[in-house]
Amino acid sequence: MVQVTVSIGSNIERDHHVDACLDALANTFGKLEISRVFESEPVGFEDGRNFYNLVAAFESDWSVGELQAWCKRLEFANGRSKGSPKFSPRTLDIDLLTVGERVGEHDGVALPRDEITHHAFVLKPLAELLPEVKHPQSGETYAALWDGFEPGDQRLWAVDFTWAGRVISQAD
Repeated sequence: MVQVTVSIGSNIERDHHVDACLDALANTFGKLEISRVFESEPVGFEDGRNFYNLVAAFESDWSVGELQAWCKRLEFANGRSKGSPKFSPRTLDIDLLTVGERVGEHDGVALPRDEITHHAFVLKPLAELLPEVKHPQSGETYAALWDGFEPGDQRLWAVDFTWAGRVISQAD
């Protein structure tokens, strides 16, 4: 078993799709560690709907290919279409960030995901959730990476969010 981290995002019926994603993760993988939920302005999107973004961590013995296929099936089950343009509104976007300490391409998936060090909406929740865990490639902790991150115009802020009857996120 290794720790897997995934980023979760939605800008269409955000509460519903984040709930559905967390339900599916918990039902499939068991205990989840969950970051706060952040609202962020879209990066690279022409449609101006804000996203909800968060990170979840769990233990799994699945291969990278199995994890990736499961994530894609969950996206499609939540209304994401296969032919949708890259920068278009999303019901659900779930991406593998890390699978244990794996580095490089595994089953066609590049690990760790580049977005970790490029996007505030991925790094901030990851740094809050797992501050002392080290990035598999750089060896820096996620907290140190966040401390040195220059978010530029990538604005995000924590929001109130309840899942499965418990508060998992509160606004600053």
